[in-house]
Amino acid sequence: MADEFSVVGKRLPRVDAVTKVKGEATYVPDMQLPGMLHAKFLRSPHPHARIVKINTKEAESLPGVRGVLTHKNVPKVHQDSN
Repeated sequence: MADEFSVVGKRLPRVDAVTKVKGEATYVPDMQLPGMLHAKFLRSPHPHARIVKINTKEAESLPGVRGVLTHKNVPKVHQDSN
């Protein structure tokens, strides 16, 4: 009974092969939804650096920017070990 549900060692049809080969497949980065926003993460180029100040004024003034998030305006999330 389990053999009929196993796909190991069996040839399977690739239902999306033609659209992928023709370049017609839709991937997540190709999707645009109403009201969709994009995010960009910036990190220090210096490992183990002590960040003493974050100035977000320039980023906030750029056209199209809806918000700039830092440790000051994002709630802390504590993971439970369970």
